[in-house]
Amino acid sequence: MADQRTAGTDVPAVRLTSISKSFGAIVACDQVDLALHRGRIHGLLGENGAGKSTLMKVLIGLVLPDRGTIEVDGERCQIRDPHDAAGRGIAMVHQHFSLVEPLTVWENVMLGDTGRFDATAARRRVAEISEHYGLGVDADAKVGDLSAGVRQRVEIIKCLRRDPSILIFDEPTSVLTPGESERLFDVLRLAVRDENRAVALVSHKLDEILHATDEVTIMRAGAVVRRMETADADAPMLARAMVGREVSLRSEASALGLIETVAASAGEDEDAHHSETGGVADSGTRVPALRLRDIVARGLDGRVSLDGLSVDVFDSEIVGVAGVEGNGQSALTDLLSSLMGVDAGTVEVDGVAVQPGRPGAMSGAGVAVIPEDRHASGCVLDMTVAENLFLVDIERISTHGIYDPAVMRQDATRLIEDFEIQTAGPDAPFWSLSGGNQQRVVLARELSYSPKVLVAAQPTRGLDVGAIEWMTDRLRQVADSGVGVLLISSELEEILQLSDRVVVLFRGRIIGEMDRADVDLEELGLLLGGAGAEAAA
Repeated sequence: MADQRTAGTDVPAVRLTSISKSFGAIVACDQVDLALHRGRIHGLLGENGAGKSTLMKVLIGLVLPDRGTIEVDGERCQIRDPHDAAGRGIAMVHQHFSLVEPLTVWENVMLGDTGRFDATAARRRVAEISEHYGLGVDADAKVGDLSAGVRQRVEIIKCLRRDPSILIFDEPTSVLTPGESERLFDVLRLAVRDENRAVALVSHKLDEILHATDEVTIMRAGAVVRRMETADADAPMLARAMVGREVSLRSEASALGLIETVAASAGEDEDAHHSETGGVADSGTRVPALRLRDIVARGLDGRVSLDGLSVDVFDSEIVGVAGVEGNGQSALTDLLSSLMGVDAGTVEVDGVAVQPGRPGAMSGAGVAVIPEDRHASGCVLDMTVAENLFLVDIERISTHGIYDPAVMRQDATRLIEDFEIQTAGPDAPFWSLSGGNQQRVVLARELSYSPKVLVAAQPTRGLDVGAIEWMTDRLRQVADSGVGVLLISSELEEILQLSDRVVVLFRGRIIGEMDRADVDLEELGLLLGGAGAEAAA
């Protein structure tokens, strides 16, 4: 299947030499060298904004370098666009999906082809690839009905259909569960071991690099700071090289997926937190910052997405919502963003009833939301940083009803400083920021309204270990300031690290609850699988 031209030789499948690329004053890549060999998985590790994705976009032809050379199978070449890359056997699975939701899987896979094609043959080809790599994708399924993990598999099928010999995976597990990630790495190993392909795995997750790669190149601030065989690496070494400083054990454990490490320290941290805050008062005598009771809601397809959900969040606490993706997390976020109404149930903020589904009702009542997909609903990429900071309340930067750019820049500059947002300035385009800094903009905007409740949906998704450390510290500060925080995350380590209480969401309802200090991993695992769902019904 794959190209065998350099098999058994020392000639790299790809060699990038002195690649440099700047966007205005921002240096994304600074004389970067990289070699990919067939039969090996090469990890490219670094913080958000380190230059990893830019380097791979140079290789795929989406970005033209300012300087440097590219060799494929020992032949120097220019890659001007993705068609050039495809012609040389290079393909990329991007971090953000490029699928059309109303179309079926096979229709998405065929997008971009020209001329007439055979629908039956297209379905058969999708089925063959799915079976060969164990991807388990139905060719006739509508993409809009698929989970994030299955959509990632569709992107992989799109990539593999053209039988590339050089594969690039850019942050492929940012929306996957641990089980889905494990299956993805099985696919990578199959492609490398049996088909002698060269694979580049771009990631900021230490566990992925340690367990899935043969060698690793670490980038920081656009430059290569270290190269090594993965067998010679360990987590602290990678974290220090990646961030340029020591990283806290707890953040490192979350980035690594060390559930036991986080859980073991939960009781100690719980005691410390209660000591600092004077303990948590009897919830029976307090009015919750947020109270959801018997919520029943349906999605656009008419199916029940929340089925009798009830949960309380008190001020100064973080309630973690744990669960396998697809059990109502997105619907819960939409409900608290005023994007979804309810068939039954009530919502109260600080003891006052709020009408679900009425535009602006939740934010007006004091509910701030970090959405799970900042690109889809948290920001506008083509607007400036300042415009995104005041996207939802233009009145704050208006004088007598007239928008005042000077006031906006002044207030934006203050927020940029307060939240340590790395940007060229308030007028910089939002798309120029790294993922971690984009998330800081969203958090800064939501907290600038002094909310009573903060809903944080997948707040560290796609972030590197340093950005995760910053975000988790900030969320704890928010709770300590008196805000009730509802943390919705598919990262169990994150839930255990941050939450005062953990509730388990299964098929649209809460089926279990436990204090963080009393977490039993075996019991929690059973709940995540649905054990106890009948009793909760």
